[in-house]
Amino acid sequence: MNQKVAHWNAVYTAREEEKLTWYEIQPTLSYKFVTEFLKLGQPYIDVGGGASKLTSILHAAGYGPLAVLDISPLVLETGKERLGGVAHDVDWICADITKWTPTSTYQVWHDRAVFHFLTEVEDQKAYVNALVKAVPIGGTTIISTFAEDGPETCSGLPVQRYSSQTLADKLEALAPGAFSLVAAHLHTHVTPKKNEQHFQTSIFKRVA
Repeated sequence: MNQKVAHWNAVYTAREEEKLTWYEIQPTLSYKFVTEFLKLGQPYIDVGGGASKLTSILHAAGYGPLAVLDISPLVLETGKERLGGVAHDVDWICADITKWTPTSTYQVWHDRAVFHFLTEVEDQKAYVNALVKAVPIGGTTIISTFAEDGPETCSGLPVQRYSSQTLADKLEALAPGAFSLVAAHLHTHVTPKKNEQHFQTSIFKRVA
């Protein structure tokens, strides 16, 4: 088991799911963002969404085909358990996003809080390379990160904070001309300990 996998397995198993900092009773905002651009029958991937309730909610609403990528096999098992007997309807991908080569394309790519953990340029470049391969022209990319006034660390790791513009600039630098920013949202996530975390969500259209 590599160091990254061991870290996220340990973070996830350190406490009950309802006490993890990223926990949401309902993924209301993510559902709103995704379903604004995803039509029934179109392929979708949630990057880093192994234990998120979003996949089960989308499945129940009739969306699919659905895929979930996560670095932690333990987190993916939680996601499978949440769907129970219909878990086989989802493509569960256990992979490090910085080492993953997509074999399918997805109309919508959703990342609630993965990209901001990639603080090294090489890892950012690998993520964007996978993104370009996975999202076809006309597809939508939804990336949420800590905002510029958000936390500087999370789960024992440093993060890179962004505004919608600095994130757009980052994608442009790594994939020139490939993505166009179409919407941006600032929002506050309240952790189970009632701490406020400021996020930004940027939505991009693949244009070239």
